[in-house]
Amino acid sequence: MKRLVILGGGESGIGTAILGKQKGYEVFVSDSGEILKKYKKVLLNNDILFEEKNHTESKILNADVVMKSPGIPETVPLVLKLKEKGIQVISEIEFAAKYTAATIVGITGSNGKTTTTLILHHILKEAGLNVGVAGNIGDSFAAQVAHESYDNYVLELSSFQLDGIEDFNSHIAILTNITPDHLDRYEYDFEKYIASKFRITKNQTETDYLIYDADDHAINNWLENNTVKAKLVPFSLEKELEYGAFLKDKIITININKDIFKMPISTLTVKGKHNVKNAMAATMAAQLLKVRKEFIKESLSSFEGVEHRLENVAKIDGVEYINDSKATNINATFYALECMDKQTVWIVGGVDKGNDYNDLLPLVREKVKAIVCLGLDNDKIKNMFSNVVDIIVETAGAEEAVKVAHKLSEKGDAVLLSPACASFDLFENYEDRGRQFKAAVRGL
Repeated sequence: MKRLVILGGGESGIGTAILGKQKGYEVFVSDSGEILKKYKKVLLNNDILFEEKNHTESKILNADVVMKSPGIPETVPLVLKLKEKGIQVISEIEFAAKYTAATIVGITGSNGKTTTTLILHHILKEAGLNVGVAGNIGDSFAAQVAHESYDNYVLELSSFQLDGIEDFNSHIAILTNITPDHLDRYEYDFEKYIASKFRITKNQTETDYLIYDADDHAINNWLENNTVKAKLVPFSLEKELEYGAFLKDKIITININKDIFKMPISTLTVKGKHNVKNAMAATMAAQLLKVRKEFIKESLSSFEGVEHRLENVAKIDGVEYINDSKATNINATFYALECMDKQTVWIVGGVDKGNDYNDLLPLVREKVKAIVCLGLDNDKIKNMFSNVVDIIVETAGAEEAVKVAHKLSEKGDAVLLSPACASFDLFENYEDRGRQFKAAVRGL
């Protein structure tokens, strides 16, 4: 019996444990922290051995294969020891894909991947396809492979998940964009991060597809210097394309299978240039999966958007409160500020991942009347924006940030939480940050 050791007892770890046991592995889960009660219950109910608050090397270094949770860096000593011993270290995505024959659409990128994933899943479901959604979203891919029998999967994939693939392949890969993010995990080398994203194309063949943003400099540069076997399917807001998707006169035109698809952007429920791109990518993937145009149009006009992504929370005393907690990097916040059509009190800050705020300066100068810092270390933000914004206030929690923003705003303004940073200095994750923001707004 092969021994499967799982590092990390979170969503992906527990899903892999269930699938591993089902497939006849001797399974052991090891977490250096405390395993949540709901996950511990699953392990106990399935008679899966585990440890928490510790990694016992003698129980780990005898593995045949190790599934490493995406949050654990490749450079930690234990992972390096495993690799020195020649033990295979893979991601949940790699492990689970071996046990499904479903058609996979894999979606990655620095921004837009959650929205694109959910739009595409919505389209496919509305069209009657038997489809699951997983990856960075919802129930783990491995748990769904163990318990469900989907014919199709739409997977949101982070660079960390892609780092742990060897044979995994997406029949359709979508690359939404690439901007500097998570550089702390890639030795502050943007090229290494780009290469990580392009691992989604690693095992693609001539019968597969890569849908990508043709306006993105990093993507174009990589494609010019590297070979991809998949058929390239571009989308653009800046140029007309003979093949792919483009925007002209506020109408999306898609030409990938002789039957040209046109749709005015006014029918999209999600707003902003970035969401036009997300809709283009999802639409082309749906067409490649033979979904009819009528279903696509209906689905795009009924899609409800993503929680914590430019989410309208409330209007209080004539001020709009917008939750964009999912904006954990500069590019996502750039999109958010670009969408603002009112004077804005901007709540920003958290754990800096090597941010360069220069790109935001023109938008901040034009649209931001005050900045409310929400993080433990705000020096970089204050140094960058003190010359263009008169009022910068530091706060130590969501409730205080909202109260300060409320005082600084007046009728006709917007209060935007768009942190441009990770959340784990003050919050569990970006969802926790967004929920606390919304609760504070509703408590005004």
